[in-house]
Amino acid sequence: MSRRPRSTSRLLLVLGAAVALVAGAAAAPATAQPASPDHNGCDHRVNDTAKKLVPCIRTDDLWRHMRAFQAIADANPGPDGHPSRNSGEPGYKASADYVARQMRQAGYDVSIQTYKFFYFAYTAIPTFSETSPTTHDYTIVSEWNSGQSTGTATATLQPAGGIIVPPTPTPTSSSGCTAADFATFVPGHIALIQRGTCPFGVKVQNAQAAGASGVVIFNEGNPGRTAVLNGSLSDAAGNRIVPTIPVAFTSFAAGSDLLTQANSGTPPTMSIAIKAVVNPNADDYNVIADSRGGDPNHVVVVDAHLDAIYGAGMLDNASGSATILDIAQQMRKVHPLNKLRFIWFGGEELGLLGSTAYVNSLSPTDLAKIGYDLDADVTATRNYVVGVLDPAGVDLFGRTVTTQFPPQVYQPSTVARDQGIGYFTSIGLKNELFSPVGTDAFNFNQAGIPASGVLTGQDCCKTDGDVALFGGTTGNFEGTVPGTDGGCVDNPFRWCDNLANNDPKVMTFISRGFATMVVDMAFNRSVLHPGSKPAHASIAPAPHSPTS
Repeated sequence: MSRRPRSTSRLLLVLGAAVALVAGAAAAPATAQPASPDHNGCDHRVNDTAKKLVPCIRTDDLWRHMRAFQAIADANPGPDGHPSRNSGEPGYKASADYVARQMRQAGYDVSIQTYKFFYFAYTAIPTFSETSPTTHDYTIVSEWNSGQSTGTATATLQPAGGIIVPPTPTPTSSSGCTAADFATFVPGHIALIQRGTCPFGVKVQNAQAAGASGVVIFNEGNPGRTAVLNGSLSDAAGNRIVPTIPVAFTSFAAGSDLLTQANSGTPPTMSIAIKAVVNPNADDYNVIADSRGGDPNHVVVVDAHLDAIYGAGMLDNASGSATILDIAQQMRKVHPLNKLRFIWFGGEELGLLGSTAYVNSLSPTDLAKIGYDLDADVTATRNYVVGVLDPAGVDLFGRTVTTQFPPQVYQPSTVARDQGIGYFTSIGLKNELFSPVGTDAFNFNQAGIPASGVLTGQDCCKTDGDVALFGGTTGNFEGTVPGTDGGCVDNPFRWCDNLANNDPKVMTFISRGFATMVVDMAFNRSVLHPGSKPAHASIAPAPHSPTS
């Protein structure tokens, strides 16, 4: 699940519209694990009802795919040397190949959709420190964040013009926004710049033009602008840039302290090192597998994102990928009324890139053929909630409604939603409704297509209300449980979203609930109305971190 804004995101941005197609946790319910039928019973029958399909969704099959994804990550370290399935890296391509091979063997018509994106990856943990007159090594994430830039610098820190400390009640600083702010800047120094007015990238461009060897940007200090800053770098036109000098973002408190030192008789010497690889024209892939039966004018998309972020990405989202893969395999003999289109999207963690590319590639005619989307995004959280997607629900992060979708998506989305809720209720589980914000279902809802799905939670924090519904503990959904450090999924440089970050029992009952939604929509035409959706505008990639 893509959290927006995401700290220290590795990659961003679909380039244009060119796309090519080529051929501790909470207790599990006691009823979640009925005795599994023999494999022959499932393998040889047509699982065209929930009664037939649900018992065939088995822990051992789901876990076999999970072990395969972990092995792929282990065998394909990223540029930083850690196991990886991140978009743009060999581990992602190997994951896509694995899914495509499994689906071809199951008899589906498989194609690979390729799109371009801007790839950025660190080759080592970035460092930021003061070396004199005092020494301090800033801790990544908690004390500073690295801008997506490359280079090393050790030099005297010099404030740019326009810094306003103490800050005004509302944002007014324009530090670094014009060349005049560097009129007295000494080439080779590291520039200290305050947030405000113009894009961060413009500030960096002006500093680099003045000869700066590095840049430190600190938060402005107004209400809501005090914490450790994490920003994206773009020019005045909004185009992404990757400066060739290192850029550090930090808090107002840290920046104010550095400003005081810089204005003293002995300004500090700072050191920044950011090593990375950059490819502005990288390939990424969506794996698309159509059922050979079913009405091609009435299509149900069943999706999960295949990419990881910060490593193996086993909870987010090998779990959802394995869920829909197993369901597809168990439905391989089914002749659905509506065509089923299983899609494993790339680039979800970077701003829903794969689903954006897919939806934007559709003609109005092809878009009108898609009547529903079902999304599986995180299905095996140890300290879980049972989340069911509903466009009218609150966002998982923030627990508020932030997005209004086209009106025609709301009522039809309740059909699959209620099917899933009915299953969970039948095994003694409560549920919570969440919006699709941060999931690939968001793009389908934006295009006027009804959607539902499942999610089980990530990061922090599970609330008292969640615990009352599902058990478990407050705080982290995953990672260290109990704990409140934010978990493994969305925290860079931890590399702990591995197989052990998943609960196979949770994965099984969530996957079974999702399976009831899939098989129901495979034979439900009442909400699939081709031609009723308005022509869609192109969808922009989802933003991640502030640019100014």
